[in-house]
Amino acid sequence: MRTRLFPFALVMLIFSHGAWAGKDEVYSSLFGGAIRGYDPVAYFTRGKPVKGNSDHTVEYKGATWKFSSAKNRLAFAGMPEKYAPQYGGYCAYAVSQGYTASIDPEAWTIVDDKLYLNYNKDIRAKWSRDIPGNIEKANANWPGVLGSG
Repeated sequence: MRTRLFPFALVMLIFSHGAWAGKDEVYSSLFGGAIRGYDPVAYFTRGKPVKGNSDHTVEYKGATWKFSSAKNRLAFAGMPEKYAPQYGGYCAYAVSQGYTASIDPEAWTIVDDKLYLNYNKDIRAKWSRDIPGNIEKANANWPGVLGSG
């Protein structure tokens, strides 16, 4: 009986991790890494989301960040605060409302040289109705929305 319960207990421990440890500081997908594997530098240099690849990675704030080129990887490694999205890459609108949500790398905005990501394009439109107000609320909520366990 004990050996049959061990796999179940292990699965429960893995999936309940967020309940006792709080959320990670950086939004990461299981296989994509930070911001679903997209290159954060490309939003600034190419003006669009570009998928990163495993040949160019950096570890930052406990997450793996992927880049589309060695040049972008070096730029990020030199100044990650400049390129990393606000609120750890969680949805900016969700953080403004007091919670976290995943993101769609295609739903993005740069405001005052800072990258903001949203859950989807509909939420980005909602967030865009009052960007200064939503940034102010999100700044007040961050990082408290991550919880402490």
